[in-house]
Parts: sequence; C-alpha cells; structure tokens
Amino acid sequence: MTEYGIALDIGTSGLRCQAIDLETGETVATAITQRHPIPGMNVIDHVNFALKSGEDVANKLLIGCANQLFASLGIDLSKVKRVGVCGNTFQMSLFQNIEIRDLAYAGENMLRELGVVPPKRDGAILKASDMGLLGMPDAEVIIPPAVRHEIGADAIAMLLITGVADSKEPCLVVDYGTNAEMALICGDGRIITGSAAAGPAMEGQEIERGMLAAPGAISDVDIEGDGWKCTVLDQSMIDRDGDTVDPMTGRSLKKGEAEAIGITGTGTVAALYNGIKTGIIVPPKINTEDGKLHLQNGIDITSHDVDEAGKAIGAMRAGFLTLLHEAGMWTGDVKIAYMSGASGLYVDAIKALGIGMVVPGATRLIQFGNTSIEMARRIAMGKVNMDDLKSFAQKLKAEHCMFATSETFKQLYSIEYAVWCTSMPMSMYNEMLDVYQLPHLSEPSEEVTVERRSMTDLPDTDKCPVKVFESGTYLTYEVEGCIFCKKCVKECPEKALDMVKKGDKVYCRVSSDRCGGTACRRCERACPKNVLHLDLAKVEQ
Repeated sequence: MTEYGIALDIGTSGLRCQAIDLETGETVATAITQRHPIPGMNVIDHVNFALKSGEDVANKLLIGCANQLFASLGIDLSKVKRVGVCGNTFQMSLFQNIEIRDLAYAGENMLRELGVVPPKRDGAILKASDMGLLGMPDAEVIIPPAVRHEIGADAIAMLLITGVADSKEPCLVVDYGTNAEMALICGDGRIITGSAAAGPAMEGQEIERGMLAAPGAISDVDIEGDGWKCTVLDQSMIDRDGDTVDPMTGRSLKKGEAEAIGITGTGTVAALYNGIKTGIIVPPKINTEDGKLHLQNGIDITSHDVDEAGKAIGAMRAGFLTLLHEAGMWTGDVKIAYMSGASGLYVDAIKALGIGMVVPGATRLIQFGNTSIEMARRIAMGKVNMDDLKSFAQKLKAEHCMFATSETFKQLYSIEYAVWCTSMPMSMYNEMLDVYQLPHLSEPSEEVTVERRSMTDLPDTDKCPVKVFESGTYLTYEVEGCIFCKKCVKECPEKALDMVKKGDKVYCRVSSDRCGGTACRRCERACPKNVLHLDLAKVEQ
C-alpha cells in the first residue's frame, strides 16, 4: 500500500507543498500559491492582521489554504503518514495556532502587563485532524523547533541543508527572503546569526509587476548587443529564453520562446544591475523618457520598484556587514558565500555580488534552492531526528545579533538608505564608513567561481509540473450602515474587495490573499460613512 509524506513550506509570500511517495522517495505532485492567504505583503502585516483580527482567524486562513493545496495534489490523502512543515517563527506559530504576542512585542514590561506567557517552540508532533487538516486521519504533523522569534525553523534548515555549520573556514550564508535570515560561520566553532527585515521585494512583492517565482515570471535579464534579453520560467520552473527588447522603449528586437506575465525579485535585481551598469538607473531615478525601464510583454520597472528593491538589498548588506563587525572581521575575511532561498538560487550570482547582495571579497559563490522545503521534505520522509534538531537549535541560541538594537546596523543602514533612496553615489560609501569609524569595503574580486547546486527552487518539478493557484480563502462580515456606493471597491488597488447585497443587508467579501492588509486600508478610508472595518471580518466557511 502506497504511503505518502507531504512537505509544506510556509513562506512570508506564499505556501509551497510537495507530495512524496515514501516507498520510492519520488515527488509525485507539487502545488504553490500565488500569494499568502493572510492579508498583507510581509510578515509585519501578517502579525498586525493576527493581532487585530485574531490569531484564530489567521490560523483558519493558513489551514484553509493548506487544505486546498493538499487537495490539489491529486493523491489519496488518507494514505498520508507525515506532514513536515518549515517556515519562520511567526508563520509556524500561526499555523500551530499558538500565542504570537511575545513575538510582536519586544518589551518584557509590555508582555507582563498583557499577561503573555511565551509558549514553548522547541518542536512538536501533532495529529493532522486536531489541527483541522482534512482527509488525513492517521497523519502526524511535525513542527521543527525555532531558535528565537526572528530565527525560526527556516534558518535551521538554511544551516543544516547547506552544511555550512561544519565549515572550518569563514563563510556567510544568507536566505534571500523577506526576513533575510543570515549566519556567519567564523571557522573557529562560532556561529553568529541575524535576521534583517528586508521586506518582500526579493520575492517579487511591493514591485509593480512583481510575482513569486512561478511559471511566466521573468527571473533574469542580460545585456545582449543593443538590447536586453529576458529569461522566463516555464511550467517546470526551468529558465527559458524570453524576448530581447530595447529597455528605453520596450520595442521588441527578437522574439523568444517564453511569454512573461510578471517579474520575480531576481529579475528585478538583474534589471537594476544592468540599469546601474549602463547608467540608465541612478537610484532611485530611471533615465528614460517616461521614467520606466521596459522589459518584455509590457512589464516595466518603475522608480518605486528601484526604491523598494534598493531598501531590501541595503538591509541585507547592512545585516551581513554588522555580523562581520560583531565577529571582529570585515569584508575580505570571508571568501565563501552561500546563497539560499528561491531568490538566492535564481538570481545571477555575479549580478548579486555586483549590486551588493553578496559580501565583497567573496571568491566562491554557492547557490542552493529552497532549503526550507528541503527540510520539510526530509521531515516528511522521516529522515530528520527531532532530538537532533532541538540540540542544534540550542546551539544557535548562544550567539545571536539583534539588528533592531545594534548601533552598527543603524549606522550601516543609514548609508544604504542614502545610496538607494537619496541619490548618494556609491563612490561616497567608504567616506560615510569613515564617519562611523568603520573599515572600507573590499573591492569585489575579479576571480569568482559560481556553483549552482540545484536547477529549481522546488525539487523534481521536471517530473511533475507546478500547479499554481490563488489561495481561495475569503473574509466576510455584515457592514451595518453601508449605502452600497461601492467607493471602497473602486479604491482597492488589488481588486480584492467586493460588496454583496443579501436582502436588505450588505456584506463585504475580501479575497484574503489579494488584500494589502493593515499597510493599505484604502478601502476603509474611501468609505463616506466610515462603516467599513475589515478587522471585524471572519473567515468565510
């Protein structure tokens, strides 16, 4: 009798899952969401939503989305033995439906006033049916441990899957995602961890035509002759040649084999690198007639995109420079850089180095795929021991750098912000480091090797194409006093909101994965009667 394991990666920008035949170890199905089911574009939005609308509401959205993902896999769910889950601490806590206020508030006095008792996050094995997961009565759900509130199971995965924890020479590993977890392995047994709130730009969010790494996404851009050639992901998430276009006008110079519907964070990085290299972009300005950088199929990069991507890149560089300073090291001391996560895999490593996403002076760049989904896969297949995970998590708690309270990080990020958002030339970077009595950056090495350990972000997609769909989760409630003018609907930038009449009552209905959450609320501000309050909405059954 065939038994299955399901690997579930809960990222800040969406959910990814794979079904695995436990007898053969083969992946039989893959499914991902286009967006995250909880309203908002980043983890802070998700936490704010959970605090205002209720942790149970956020949990139901996650569980409801997971159920739809699992149902789409096309396997007999009653034969599922294990579900391995991995993600950051916020997402895992919401999925498990446990307290998150200790993650949201840093002050101990505030927590005492609220009567918050931080729950244990040292790993758990739960029944799928008890969590609300449907159709798998005999399955157990395995939740790996977290290190700290900003260093979760995904960071443990990053270190274990890459194998860097055992390195005898200094190296740096970065997961290029919304939280940008990173670790400096000093080579003498010390591991210093950190997490930079980079924002969702590296995962295609907050970019005007941005999207996750999915079929139809521009993942890279190269300068070829007088034009720029786009690279587009196909149905198996493999790079294909896209169109070659004039970036100044968008005029097509050569037709490619793949059509594009959006652009990933890695494609945005490539466009920025090329634009800065050619002088078309002087952050945050784009020197074209209409102020936009043109790619294929009408997909453009705007000055807003440059600003958002720049802030993300700047947060990452400020983060790993802070770790180096904390360790008494600096650029040039680390020759090996590991690049984890979807963005770390799909980005052109040389472009990433050139634009500041990789530590200057590194000569060996190693790209991994999604280490979080790989950890979930190993858990689902029973190849990871929970006691070993707990032991490793305890080891990482010993030395952690909190960027939010680090004076060095604040100083470095102020320089990054000046470069990306106020037109300060990069040539002044070292002068600003002098102001803060920090060493100068090393020049990027001309002798750099790149090793790509995986072809795709998700394993085995050449054997089972990726199913991509919206989460299918909705929020709704009766809006008392609504005059049904629908100004709120017209104002919603993501077309997430609708107003529905049932008799003499009016209900709002929100597609939760499209909603901008607490960072938007444009619909509420547009209401002339001030009666629309999305915090009152509950999950539609």
